[in-house]
Parts: sequence; structure tokens; C-alpha cells
Amino acid sequence: MTIVVAYTPTPAAEAALTFGISEAKLRGERLVVINSSKGTARVDTRLASDEQLSNLDAQLASSGIEHLLEQPNGGKEAVEEILDSAERHEASMIIIGTRHRSPVGKFIMGSTAQQIILDSPVPVVAVKATTEGHRKRTHRHD
Repeated sequence: MTIVVAYTPTPAAEAALTFGISEAKLRGERLVVINSSKGTARVDTRLASDEQLSNLDAQLASSGIEHLLEQPNGGKEAVEEILDSAERHEASMIIIGTRHRSPVGKFIMGSTAQQIILDSPVPVVAVKATTEGHRKRTHRHD
């Protein structure tokens, strides 16, 4: 089986990747990392550069897991590319990074994460990046 990670060069996606590597090791599964964007975008910061892809490949290789990097250029929307990849590789799960957005931001921009969650035939794990300055809550029992 395979685990699919939706990747963009963002802290949330980095958290998803870290979780994906751990899960792939734990389950003994291959990791497919897909970096996609809107099909109509010519320049998009969500697409990883050649250097970023090379660094990502080195990170995955050093983790010791079987992996594949995909950066499709088929003109499809990111959601469709991610779901197609999950189907093609017979994924056991999809892992996505999430970030906080205002209700207005979700309304105007749509929600790729929501579409993946609703349309995926396999479980979807949403991973949130920890932000600088955000402290974990700890409970102290005296």
C-alpha cells in the first residue's frame, strides 16, 4: 500500500510530510509526495522549485523509506491530481497540511482540504503545523 502526502512549500505541508514519513515507517508503506497547483496557474508559490524538490528527495532518501515525488503538469486542479494519485497508487490514506483561515477566506478562496476530505475514498489525515509563539498546553497535577 501507499500513503499520499499533498505537499506545498509551507509549514503546514512540512508538518504533513513529517507525519507521512513517520506513518510510512510505522506501516512499512511507500510514500508518494505530490506537489500540484491549480491547473491554470503559470506561476504559483505552491509549486516547489527544482531545488526544493531535490532537497525533498534527499530528505526522503535519508529517511530510508520507499518514496516517489510527483509534480504533475496535466492542467488539472490540485484536488483532482491528489485524488487521482491516491487512486493510481492504491493509497491507504491521504495526508494534508492545514492552516487556519477566516470564514470569509474560506468562502472566497474555497477549501482544497475540505474538497479532499469530502471526495476521498480513503481516510484523510489533516495535520496542523505548530506556529512560532504558540505554546503547547500542559497540565500540571500536583
